[in-house]
Amino acid sequence: MKKSKNLYSIDGLLKIMDELRVECPWDKEQTMNSLKILTIEETFELVDAINDNDYDEIKNELGDLLLHIIFYSKIASEKNKFDFNDVVESISKKLILRHPHVYQNKENISKEQVKKNWEKLKLNEGRDSILSGVPKTLPSLIKTLRIQDKVSNAGFKWDSVRNCKNKVIEEFNELSFEIQNSDQKKIEEEFGDFLFSIINYGRYLGINSENALEKTNKKFSKRFKEMEIKLRKKNLEFDNLSSTEILNYWNSLK
Repeated sequence: MKKSKNLYSIDGLLKIMDELRVECPWDKEQTMNSLKILTIEETFELVDAINDNDYDEIKNELGDLLLHIIFYSKIASEKNKFDFNDVVESISKKLILRHPHVYQNKENISKEQVKKNWEKLKLNEGRDSILSGVPKTLPSLIKTLRIQDKVSNAGFKWDSVRNCKNKVIEEFNELSFEIQNSDQKKIEEEFGDFLFSIINYGRYLGINSENALEKTNKKFSKRFKEMEIKLRKKNLEFDNLSSTEILNYWNSLK
């Protein structure tokens, strides 16, 4: 039977969600709490697809995320809190409000000024800190990037790449000092400060540390797997090799 084109529209998807909440034993038992971990997983799957530049998978993963948004909206509507249309209305109002240079003043401003205005407007909406919008559950590296972006947009930043680099050197020296003192608590604290400064230095160099680290993860994993294959072909195992021999195999794959 030929399916209606309307089935593949937003309205059609909303109708499917309505039906699943009634007819599917798994879907009708889901709650916001049961879905949230799955939403995080879907988000990371989207990031993987973006990193792989796989547009078919990006499309599919965006669909999965859209389903979750509709799912949460459906659950909320059953509690008479809000529905999907309320979500659309809310984000539309927010975008218009936070882009006065487009919808009100028609000003030609730089992207840096757009970021500054965005943070100021959020404070005007009742937030007590520029950092209050950073989710507590973000992975630490991404959270660091968001914190640094936000305070930088507010004007809290180094005035040059050189000074930012000097801060990295300063934090490394402080870490080295605590390592010499063998104070594990202080070592951990200074190591965290050092990581924070390195991530910030990356920003000044125009590098996203999350993306850079993921590329290194992939490069390392690919080379390590190649080394495993090479060793297996020679009937060798890591346990039977010295650290020097392992390093020589590693370097031979560069």
